[in-house]
Parts: sequence; structure tokens; C-alpha cells
Amino acid sequence: MSSPQLVASDLRRSFRIGARRIDVLRGISLEVIEGEAVFLCGASGAGKTTLLYTLAGLERPEAGTVEFEGRRLYEGSVASQAKLRNEKMGFVFQGYFLLPELTAIENVTLPGMIGGRMDKTVAEASLRDVGLGERMHHLPAELSGGEQQRVAIARALTNDPDIIFADEPTGNLDSKTGDTIIDLLLKLARDRQKTLLVVTHDQRLAARGDRELRIVDGLLA
Repeated sequence: MSSPQLVASDLRRSFRIGARRIDVLRGISLEVIEGEAVFLCGASGAGKTTLLYTLAGLERPEAGTVEFEGRRLYEGSVASQAKLRNEKMGFVFQGYFLLPELTAIENVTLPGMIGGRMDKTVAEASLRDVGLGERMHHLPAELSGGEQQRVAIARALTNDPDIIFADEPTGNLDSKTGDTIIDLLLKLARDRQKTLLVVTHDQRLAARGDRELRIVDGLLA
């Protein structure tokens, strides 16, 4: 078996609401092998999105460590951390976060532009891979919700990341379209040999990955 690509040790995170302190992550440790499709599931408020963001370098834990490909996240400069995320990680969110004034192809090229290595042919190939070869010059308002999420997936792939993090990628979609999006994510991750971490509240979808992790009250059940 391959060595772990992502290693989290004793992650802890809490939030304050007035005088109350709410412990969201209460000492989570896990390992993810390169090429795995792992689904994080649990009830609303269980801590699954906070865990995903912490594993992705987006939300610093109060305690514990995260290592990705042998490198400690949350160490080094803010710029070096952002560079790592841009080059090595792809992100798909429940909200599609497409810029409304940009076409599909322009939205997909954004990560490459930020990283200083824009390649329009790669962006076009990513859009074709998600089934939008004929829609790449359309604005987000001219696309359905499922099509907008496909653009977001193409954008996540355009820098050829090693891992894709997806936070409730079907949350704004009907069940049939959501199934299609999960099928697409799994196929692309396997075809391109990417690691995939998906947060979902839908246990039916969570069962389709290589491994399911269930979060209950800030702990892995």
C-alpha cells in the first residue's frame, strides 16, 4: 500500500457564540492514501465542513497538525501556503463561485492565471472532459445549476492538482443531477489518478467512495 498522502493528527477547533464555546473538532486523526476517494459524512453541524477546510489548508486548527505530501500545512508564509493550494489542490464548493461576468472558459482559466501559467488548451480540455465542450463561451447565467457545477469541477482540475476537495458539491442540485455530478467526480478522479475528499450529508452518496468517514459531535465514529 502507498504511504499516506494526507495525514491529520489530533485536530481540534472550536468557535464561540456569545459566552458559549462550541467544540467542533475534538481530536480527529486520519490518513488518506494517494488516489483514494474518501467521503466525509455526518449530520448538519457535526464538523465535516470544518474538517475538510482544515485538511485543505483553509482553516487553521487550534491544535494538531496536517501534513500533505510530507509538508506541514500552516507553516511558512501565507504566500507559500497559497502557492501550495494553487498548485496541488483543487476545490469544488456547494456554491459554484463562478464570476458572473466571465464565460465558462474564462472562469476555468482563473487558477492558471493566478499561478502565472495560464494554458487555454488545458482549460478547454477540462471543459470537454466535463461535457461542456459546446458551452465554454456561455456565461454562468446561461447555464443550469448542474452545468455551473461542471464548470466548477473543470476549474478545480485545470492546474492538474494532486487532490480535489469537494464540499457538498450536490447541495444545490436535485437528486438526479447530484448523482450525475458525483459520477463525474469519481470518474475524473479515477481516470486522472487524483485523490478525492468529498463532504456530504447524503449517506447514499457517501457509500459510493472507496471509504466513508462519519463525523459525530466532532469525532470520527
